[in-house]
Amino acid sequence: MSEHHYTESGLSNVYISGIAVELDDDGDETITIPAINELHCVIALGIVSHDKGMSGAELRFLRSEMGLTQAELAKTVHRDKQSIGRWERGEIEIDSPAEALIRRLAIEKLQLPTDAGIDELSRRSIPTVETQTINIRKVDERNHQYELMAA
Repeated sequence: MSEHHYTESGLSNVYISGIAVELDDDGDETITIPAINELHCVIALGIVSHDKGMSGAELRFLRSEMGLTQAELAKTVHRDKQSIGRWERGEIEIDSPAEALIRRLAIEKLQLPTDAGIDELSRRSIPTVETQTINIRKVDERNHQYELMAA
């Protein structure tokens, strides 16, 4: 078992421990990540739960997981589509009220297991240049369960 830097999610800050490393026919190391949908829900929980401002890549991840286009998200947060694109590309910071609303929207749409209220989400939604690592552990081989590890 080892730790895998899960860049396949489109995020550079996600690590999964407890994933089995296997050798393919050529002797190269490979991994299999089961239950991707469940894993992506745990990543989404990590994004909405962390105490740092959301990055553009994290916003794009959440938007995609919620099945929204940039235009649909823009309408929900009362911004234009270009603002969403600029946020996702990291050209401008996500403003705090919109980020808090996006976090709450993700909790509801993805049915994330958290009872964080808008006041708590608002306190977390402060723009920052500091990235917070999302550490996940695979806990059950049979049921493919993942859990968010404490930062």
